[in-house]
Amino acid sequence: MINNTLAIGIQGMQEGMLGMENAARKIARGGVDGPQGSAGSGAGLIEPIIDLKLYQRSVEASAQVVKTADETLGTLLDIMA
Repeated sequence: MINNTLAIGIQGMQEGMLGMENAARKIARGGVDGPQGSAGSGAGLIEPIIDLKLYQRSVEASAQVVKTADETLGTLLDIMA
């Protein structure tokens, strides 16, 4: 059970980091990502900036899952020792 929780937390962190990298790439390109993006308008930056913040929160939440699972495992080991 704890192993599953750790795996889910780590997977969430990895997916969040990939999402952050993709959003950062879009921001670095000025938000231009296809026909909707228009160079110089700045409008194409809004969505990747929001995505970056959402992925950041996702990574933070997943890290908290990993931390909690680790603390729980530590407590169980202390009890059993």
